Amino acid sequence: MVRALLYQRFILLCSFTTLTLYQSWVSASGFGLIEHSASGIGNAFAGSAAIAEDSSTIYYNPAGMSELNGSQFIIAGHFISPKIDYSDEGSLSAQSNSLTGTKMAEAGVNAIVPNLYFSSMLNENLVYGLGVNVPFGLTTEYEDDWVGRYHAIKSEMLTININPSIALKLTDNVSIGFGMNIQKLDVSITSAVDFGNVCIAVLPSGTCTGMGLTPQLDDGFAKVSGDSWSTGLNFGTLIKITDMTRVGLSYRSAIKHSIEGDADFDVPTEALPLTASGLFTDSTAEAEVKLPASASLSLVHSLVPKTHLLFDITWTQWSNFEELKVNYLESPQPDSVTTSNWNDIYRFSMGINHQIKSNIKLRTGVAYDQSPIPDEVHRTPRIPDSDRVWLTAGIGIDLLKNVHVDIGYAHIFGVKEKTNNTFESSVPTINHSLVGEYEVSVDIFSAQLVWRI
Repeated sequence: MVRALLYQRFILLCSFTTLTLYQSWVSASGFGLIEHSASGIGNAFAGSAAIAEDSSTIYYNPAGMSELNGSQFIIAGHFISPKIDYSDEGSLSAQSNSLTGTKMAEAGVNAIVPNLYFSSMLNENLVYGLGVNVPFGLTTEYEDDWVGRYHAIKSEMLTININPSIALKLTDNVSIGFGMNIQKLDVSITSAVDFGNVCIAVLPSGTCTGMGLTPQLDDGFAKVSGDSWSTGLNFGTLIKITDMTRVGLSYRSAIKHSIEGDADFDVPTEALPLTASGLFTDSTAEAEVKLPASASLSLVHSLVPKTHLLFDITWTQWSNFEELKVNYLESPQPDSVTTSNWNDIYRFSMGINHQIKSNIKLRTGVAYDQSPIPDEVHRTPRIPDSDRVWLTAGIGIDLLKNVHVDIGYAHIFGVKEKTNNTFESSVPTINHSLVGEYEVSVDIFSAQLVWRI
């Protein structure tokens, strides 16, 4: 009865906290988020599929729940502070003129990312749990007068992932775990529309001047938004090779979302004749997004009783993300397409945990995170990603017999990367090109409370 009541309260808290804090900026490669544990951030998530320190293992490897005793509840939060700086290097309009607008731009958005977990033993060999977190997220936002406004102004891709899981101890040395992922995805993207250029592309020569439409001076606004529910699976195994060494292997499936929503256009008065044929009129819209599969191999080794070495290799199948195509269902508006052609990537991490006192553990780690973006042509202002290096540190403290606190910090160093991205359209005369350089860095501050019941 007590467990059932705790479980119900946990579900309510999950729903409330996730909805109120539901915003994020990507801090792993692509638009993935790896911040699902404050204990894990202290060692750059090295050994995440094998460490099984607390019930956050539900996300990294559900088999790790077999190492937990009793019942456990975790609430965690991560404050993510990105710095995304753009410097223009000669962006051009479709007519080979310089694009107007602010040449220096900043797109970082501070955010809080929540995690919630609950696990409980059914018997000595069987443990169940539930995790709620945000595995994918993106928020970038520019001023509406920046040079790349026709490519992007605001971009948001936000997820909630509900992950019921179970772990079974097969032997003293081998455990397996399974989970189901029930995922909500919300997408919203905005950009400016150069109606002066559009007019030149679709109407006879000289008509646009009479209408009072001039390229880059008569801008409108477009917003496409929608949401989707979908499901996926995850599973893993945990193997104790010796009393000093264990290995974890986990896999999360790809999740395909069929997004349904709306396209809204703000058209300047001078450009209203362009809507006569149905172009740039509000419409329902749909798109498909396939979020990537991933697999992790982790190793934890006790160098001495109080010191653990941790290692991890994680593969992410970003080649699933080939393009983002928006279909306008109630309008002759051509499909809006952004080609990605992303690559599969690897993340490598290593860390050290050291128990300096019976109630205090120190953590540190380093990681190298590859970017899936293949080249500057496919680096868009919505996701100006680059390879990155993580440096992290953390501390875990037992405050009471059944209450534990973890605090972690990470600084992520991005690599300066070029963009030479051309707006994609079936009408070449409106295809502006954004040419410049991005520099990205991120600071992450994490904390979590672990309550052992």
